[in-house]
Amino acid sequence: MGEMALAGYGMDKAVRGSVSFETPCGRLLCELEQIWTEIGEREEDKDRMFLELETECMRVYRRKVDAANAERSQLRQSLMAKEAELKVLVASIGENTPNFKVDQKQTSLKDQLSTVTPLLEDLRAKKEERIKQFSIVQSHIKKIKVQISDYSNQYDNGSVNHSNDDHDLSTRRLADLQIELRTLQKEKSDRLQKVFIYVDEVHCLCSVLGMDFATTVKDVHPSLHETNSENSTNISDSTLEGLTQTILKLKAEKRTRVSKLQKIVEKLQKLWNLMESTEQERRHFGQVAAVLGSTEEEITSPSILSLETIQETEEEVERLTKQKASRMKELVLKKRIELEDICQNVHMLPDMSTAPEKITALIDSGLVDPCELLSSIETQIAKAKEESLTRKDIMEKVDRWLSACDEETWLEEYNQDSSRYSAGKGTHINLKRAEKARILVQKIPTMMDNLIAKTFAWEDERNIPFLYDGARLVAILEEQKLRRAQKEEDKRRYRDQKKLQNLLLKEKELIFGSKPSPKKSISHRRTSSHHPSGNGAGFMTPAPRRVSAGSATPELLTPRSYSGRYNSYFKENSRLTAAPLNFSTVSKEDSMSSFASISGSEPDSPLLLH
Repeated sequence: MGEMALAGYGMDKAVRGSVSFETPCGRLLCELEQIWTEIGEREEDKDRMFLELETECMRVYRRKVDAANAERSQLRQSLMAKEAELKVLVASIGENTPNFKVDQKQTSLKDQLSTVTPLLEDLRAKKEERIKQFSIVQSHIKKIKVQISDYSNQYDNGSVNHSNDDHDLSTRRLADLQIELRTLQKEKSDRLQKVFIYVDEVHCLCSVLGMDFATTVKDVHPSLHETNSENSTNISDSTLEGLTQTILKLKAEKRTRVSKLQKIVEKLQKLWNLMESTEQERRHFGQVAAVLGSTEEEITSPSILSLETIQETEEEVERLTKQKASRMKELVLKKRIELEDICQNVHMLPDMSTAPEKITALIDSGLVDPCELLSSIETQIAKAKEESLTRKDIMEKVDRWLSACDEETWLEEYNQDSSRYSAGKGTHINLKRAEKARILVQKIPTMMDNLIAKTFAWEDERNIPFLYDGARLVAILEEQKLRRAQKEEDKRRYRDQKKLQNLLLKEKELIFGSKPSPKKSISHRRTSSHHPSGNGAGFMTPAPRRVSAGSATPELLTPRSYSGRYNSYFKENSRLTAAPLNFSTVSKEDSMSSFASISGSEPDSPLLLH
């Protein structure tokens, strides 16, 4: 169109002459016209070429104008787009950015763009940072939700694909998500704590029961044993419920095994005691034996309740049970000997129902369980020990009484020794002992009375007789009192007879006027001692030697270290009767012994050292 306009108007020589030669374009036109003139171009050709040149220049200007117009449009669109994006970012991020207003009349488009671009870039950076924050928080939230939920979503390399909501990236929404995250983290922490407690309890129970811990927890959820990282541990309700049920099952199994093992160990302990197993033999099962006196909570040793341990203990019980049969007879007889020793020490008769010959016959016949026999004997031993404690005070008094009786016997033998006053080694010691023995002998009646009173009190308290080697102790003491009284009566009669002899001797001296020689007197005394008086009122001879004053103490009533001559008497004395002894058959030789004992206690005896 511009070309047509220019062509219509044309340019004549006047117009060409009006062009200013001061401008570069004018100078070039002037130079071009001179060249055409020199060439010899016609004026018509010059006008035509000049018009063509002008048309070409118009085309160049038009292209420049169009390009500038397009650039202006592009700048305006870019500015509008950035302004729109700026508004969107401000709305999305929620920043309090002032409204961007530019005076289009006073400011160029490029200046407006240079003003908007930094602000836009800043908001874009803030948006990216905010998106990252949202992504991190949302990632944590989703991971925790997956762990808490019953789903087992797996993430590639730990990353989570989020459908980010770019329309609301405000700090308010971020704060809400952070609050939600903290709530989930608290719930996760509580659940993890429960899971760790449950898993630890499962581990302890599996250790005690000898079970595979890894297999047990994997049956609940594989993540419980895959890694130690808490982020991979499933903490869902189903996992907690599964752990709870597993713990209940393991506790029930533990309770069953504890009961079973305690019964086995109880049998094992009885067999050890019966077999008197050594400490070395028990040491292998020492840890197992501790189960018997422990509660279920106290049993925490590894594999103590494993099936292998229970089976091994059962095998040990079976082995000892087989050995028990061969050694039971020996153990029962040994316990019987222990019972007899206890009874013998306190002079009690053991129960004859468990006599050795009867025990042997019963065990060999198989009619009685040896354990029952052993239990019966142990019960008898316990009763014997208990009764020995109640008899202790009386038995001590009996021992003191027997010791006094032994001293009395020694004193009588000492008084009969004609060489007791002769100078020799130990004479002084024997004199001192004789003096102490006479003092002790005087206390024998009081000791017997006190012992009888003590025995009666014991019998009244328990309403049973106090037996001493099968005989009633009170009967034995009463018998001894009767014998001592009879012996004292014999002494009195002997003294009366002695006085009568002295009177007869004096009468003979008066009649015949001479005194018998000492030898004849001694010979007469010995002769007369063997012949009782003709009227039967002569010497009242004492009891035989075994029941004389010096031997009035039975051996069963004396310590075992004393002479064995009392055995025969107290075997007979166990069949005591209330009838008094018959002293009419006592030999005259024992009467002389009694006389010698009495003479040692007469005032003129050298033994009386005042």
